[in-house]
Amino acid sequence: MANVPRPTRSKREKERARQERHKQKVERRAEAKARRAAAPSRAGGEDPDIAGIVPGPQPRPWDDEDVPPAEE
Repeated sequence: MANVPRPTRSKREKERARQERHKQKVERRAEAKARRAAAPSRAGGEDPDIAGIVPGPQPRPWDDEDVPPAEE
């Protein structure tokens, strides 16, 4: 009969490491969820990129007085 040690110690160490990684992951997810909840939401507000833009023709951003207007 071979006298082979049982892998219980290494198995327990692996399981503890797995549990620790799982615990850290759960904490990280909870922090991210709290951070998202605290962040201002744009659902009810106005998008700052398009704030103040009105539908329709927009004024020219530069002065093109020397270009003749398009004929209709």
